[in-house]
Amino acid sequence: MPPIAHAVSRTRPLLMRLHFYAGILVGPFLLVTALTGFVYALAPQIENALYRDTMFVESSGTTVPISEQVAAARDRQPEGTLLAVRPAAGPGDTTRVLFDVPGLGESERLAVFVNPATAAVTGELTAYGSSGALPFRTWLSHLHANLHLGAPGRLYSELAASWLWVVALAGLVLWWTGRRTGSRVRVERDGSARRRTLSWHGVLGTWVILGMLFLSATGLTWSTLAGQNVTDLRASLEWKTPAVSTALTAADHVGHEGHAMPGGAVDPEVGEWDQTLQSARSAQLDGPLEITAPKKAGTSFVAQEIGKAWPTQADAVAVDPMSGKVVDVVRFADYPLVAKLSRWGIDAHMGLLFGVGNQVVLLFVAGTIVAMVIWGYRMWWLRRPTRSHPLRFGRPARRGTWRELPIPALITILALAVGVGLFLPLLGLSLAAFVVIDLCIGFYRWRAATPQPARESDELLV
Repeated sequence: MPPIAHAVSRTRPLLMRLHFYAGILVGPFLLVTALTGFVYALAPQIENALYRDTMFVESSGTTVPISEQVAAARDRQPEGTLLAVRPAAGPGDTTRVLFDVPGLGESERLAVFVNPATAAVTGELTAYGSSGALPFRTWLSHLHANLHLGAPGRLYSELAASWLWVVALAGLVLWWTGRRTGSRVRVERDGSARRRTLSWHGVLGTWVILGMLFLSATGLTWSTLAGQNVTDLRASLEWKTPAVSTALTAADHVGHEGHAMPGGAVDPEVGEWDQTLQSARSAQLDGPLEITAPKKAGTSFVAQEIGKAWPTQADAVAVDPMSGKVVDVVRFADYPLVAKLSRWGIDAHMGLLFGVGNQVVLLFVAGTIVAMVIWGYRMWWLRRPTRSHPLRFGRPARRGTWRELPIPALITILALAVGVGLFLPLLGLSLAAFVVIDLCIGFYRWRAATPQPARESDELLV
């Protein structure tokens, strides 16, 4: 037997036990994450339909200056702190003027929508995050990320993302190394119910394995514990996403002070938005933009491309609005490779990178994960002893498989488990919990099966 095949055959029982227990115990988390992700993939179209009258207008082909649109939004929100403007991205779109107002949550801004042709306000809605998600998509995003339980709820999605790649890879190895007479890439339609279910489970798992690994990796970048480790690693290797410098030097700054606002923010002169937009377009920022106001006196405007579709447009410039001088530029082409991969990964995870095609792929992968979890529980049920215990689930994978491994292989596996567990803390903690629970069950069964010596009191009763 070749060395690789021999190694797989020795580790296969352990992989079977890992795949079984992880699938059973983490399955509910994977099911909820996949279901909410499936609906989220449809969110852009649902959002457009729900807020059509606010987001879209009849296009006349003409626009008024951005300063007039900002002034109209300011009239609607005279007490709010003006943060940023997203000029209409195309014909029929509205301009979003973003404010900070009391009562908003973390990463939320109030968006006042303005008709770019008439400067008439069409409505206002709360927008969330850099994607500008509106209330429905925000609600769905929080459901997917934390079940609306806040920071503690984020642990559920992190647990799912931490285990998805483990379950998927273990299942792939088991499917391709097991003894089978049928195809491994085409579903069998004959045979027993369990055999057909296993075929669906294994074949579709093979077809979507890359999608599952991708969702697991990108999902972990948003997580609480593992995500912080990813951020720290990127920082230590200088793989951070670059940002423009907003500080204005004496040579750049030409007297722009603006109006002081509560908290040290600056409310720019309305006409300065026109100058900044013109400078950004002259600097070849041609895609959809968000123009951010200076955060304090002596700093510049920032114009950032926010288009999520391929090819990625994410250039940014810092502009002194009084002179119109571009004082700093960061091009997406100059991003470190890891920063580019991070941007692409996040946008693809959200279904935005390749438009409808991206959404279709996400729907297929998420739907397949839902089906595979259900098939997994079904196979467990079909393995039950129907004669002696018809309502009992199937037996678990065989115990004691780790004892069959060579010492070097066992040490290697333990070292990998510790290393991965430290980087993915929830994976490590849950794996340790599985081991402890399994040992307790094994000890209980051993005690139950071991004949106990007769007690003296029992002998007196004879």
